[in-house]
Amino acid sequence: MLPQLHRHPWMDETIEAFRDQLRRYIAAEFTPHLEEWRRQGYIPREVWQPFGEMGFLLPELDEAYGGSGATVAYQMVVQDELAKAEMPPTTAVHSIAAHYIAAYGTEAQKQRWLPKLASGEMLGAIAMTEPGCGSDLKAIRTKAVRDGDHYVIDGAKTFITNGSTGNLIVVVARTSDAGSRGLSLIVVETENLPGYRIGRLLEKIGLQASDTSELFFDGVRVPVENVIGEKEGEGFKQLMGQLPYERVLIAVPAAAVIDQALALTVEYTRERKAFGQTLLDFQNTRFKLAEVATTAHIVRTFVNDCIQRLIDGTLDDQAAYMAKWWCTEQQCRVTDECLQLFGGYGFMAEYPIARMYAASRVQKIYGGSNEVMKDLISRSL
Repeated sequence: MLPQLHRHPWMDETIEAFRDQLRRYIAAEFTPHLEEWRRQGYIPREVWQPFGEMGFLLPELDEAYGGSGATVAYQMVVQDELAKAEMPPTTAVHSIAAHYIAAYGTEAQKQRWLPKLASGEMLGAIAMTEPGCGSDLKAIRTKAVRDGDHYVIDGAKTFITNGSTGNLIVVVARTSDAGSRGLSLIVVETENLPGYRIGRLLEKIGLQASDTSELFFDGVRVPVENVIGEKEGEGFKQLMGQLPYERVLIAVPAAAVIDQALALTVEYTRERKAFGQTLLDFQNTRFKLAEVATTAHIVRTFVNDCIQRLIDGTLDDQAAYMAKWWCTEQQCRVTDECLQLFGGYGFMAEYPIARMYAASRVQKIYGGSNEVMKDLISRSL
């Protein structure tokens, strides 16, 4: 039996009941369709409306904006259970888009967009990465030029999660040439919008059900009031302000995948036989699984503590950077170790461990590469 994790105040009976209800919903409504979604490369937008109606999309929003007024721990439970079920980070990105509006938007903006995001009527995306710009936000070239009571947006974005299915895009654009102070977050409602074009649905080595697309803005006009907040030029500060939340959103699935990989591998090695005994009878197998179990315990304990500190408002940036890079590194290492114990079957795409191995790799890249995380941590030393 694995050691019991240290319990935090957020781990109460109510949230466990929420987790159980969520898990049953995922098994009934998502899992049977996941293979089809992998083949087509995206999950249809309409799938998320019943999910939102159940209160699973944005439970952490205030009731006034369509949420349940719950803590962010509820969102973390959603990401935990979705990751265990091999679901892509669709709702994680959706929640980040909503959090920019909830944290920095005007009251009118919150009333306009948050209820639709909570219900699933709108699916959010964040258009940040460009063909020549990843973690270096100061290099963003997409421009939004003021023209009367509108901004005219020109530019291209790539690797955008929810790019083809999202209909509310938070676009990071340059509204002036003042370096980081020249960036703004602009909400673009994409339905029948002239000048807005979805490019290729990008083919990936993992997370095949995740809609990852190119986006193009050619003279796209959006009202000035779509700039998140009271004024332009606040985008960089707004992006930085949500980093602790976003980093934990990546660390939680890392913990979930590690737990799931361990459970699958223990089950497989108990049944698979070689040289007259099960794989689990070999000392090498037991030692490897002991290492993985220890890693799983430490990762989960770290992540749970980060969630508690996020709720309490005490999670510092450095701890969030550490959680992002270290947990995702362990995720990649563990899925590799577990795949090895499956032998040739571990290399077959029909086995979950193979899909988990491939999907894990991007965790070290998106949300700020792990090299960037280490650099940011080192600056505080």
